[in-house]
Amino acid sequence: MSFMRSRTAGAMVTTAIVGLALATSYIHLGLGGLLFTMNGLGYLGLAALFAVAAASRHPLVMRFSWAPRVMLGGYAVITIAGYLVMGPYFTLGWITKGIEVALIGLLTLDVFRVYGSPFGLIRGAWASVFQGGASAAA
Repeated sequence: MSFMRSRTAGAMVTTAIVGLALATSYIHLGLGGLLFTMNGLGYLGLAALFAVAAASRHPLVMRFSWAPRVMLGGYAVITIAGYLVMGPYFTLGWITKGIEVALIGLLTLDVFRVYGSPFGLIRGAWASVFQGGASAAA
């Protein structure tokens, strides 16, 4: 078994992903305003969902363990795109975007670690939704 597929590596990657999501949540919540507050709460909820999916051994949670990865990655991409379109452009904003890019990178690493490839994630998601079977991560 390679190190990247070990429980230790999984715990390290999961901790880093949750930590980055919590960091960007904290930054957004500290900015005030409805848009930033909602964005911060979204990151907070997705960080919690990711942690539960990584830690739980319940069959239903394991079956849909792909979903928090997809949701958190998509949320980060949409947040970055929204920032680039709307601004306001300031130093803390760019630092936050750097955190979100790192988050996307770690989520990509996690997909390769757990599913072997993005296509493995797609196969696992398809099986969990349409075939009623366990995902590839189970």
